[in-house]
Amino acid sequence: MKLRIFTVILFLIFLILPTARFSYAEAQDASDLIKRSDDLMRGESNKGIYTMRISTPRWERELKLQVYSRGRDKMFIRILSPAKEAGIGTLRIKNEMWNYLPNVEKIIKIPPSMMLQPWMGSDFANEDLVKESSIVNDYTHTLIAEEILDGHVTSKIELIPNPGASVIWGRIYRWVRSSDAVPLKEEYYNEKGRLIKVLDYSDIGQVSDRVIPKVWAMTSRIKEGHSTIIKLMDVEYNAPLDEDLFTLTNLQKIP
Repeated sequence: MKLRIFTVILFLIFLILPTARFSYAEAQDASDLIKRSDDLMRGESNKGIYTMRISTPRWERELKLQVYSRGRDKMFIRILSPAKEAGIGTLRIKNEMWNYLPNVEKIIKIPPSMMLQPWMGSDFANEDLVKESSIVNDYTHTLIAEEILDGHVTSKIELIPNPGASVIWGRIYRWVRSSDAVPLKEEYYNEKGRLIKVLDYSDIGQVSDRVIPKVWAMTSRIKEGHSTIIKLMDVEYNAPLDEDLFTLTNLQKIP
């Protein structure tokens, strides 16, 4: 009788172990894909010119931006045009953000309560600039499906905030191309499970030393007719950047 019970226990263990190994491998693969995707879009550093077209049912405008980024922790943005907004700057260091308003010659620190506010009236929130520094470390990544998206074989990954993580999204889904981790789509949900906005990547091509999407389109799912399209115009990866770029002193310099 004891031998029979022991045999049954062994059988159950062998049934469970492959599932456990598979789940661990899935978690590792999902985290690896997120990190590779993040590294691909970011590089050790990058600098370049971007355009941002903001569309609403009432108006439309386009900003020209100079952007500098170093790793996951530092980003500097200066608006070059139109003239009305030219000189406005944003500095991010880790999870902290500041805006500089040249018309009042004042630096404003962005509090956590304003992270959901739109950046310059766009569909990209302040949190979207900050979250790029935390998407690798502040979320648990789970590979939930393989899907065909726009003709590409993709891995659909669910991102759930880690306990205690200082983030505002309740859940994010990211689709990356399985072969090379190029991001193709993201969905953002609030803590109640409501879909807030969708980010679609397109026009995949050579940018500096890598192949990445050159058009990023964020569409609101709660404000009809609201969307923002970012285009990479002249971007260089892994370029040497002066550390003084990422300072409050530089933020308030008039270009």
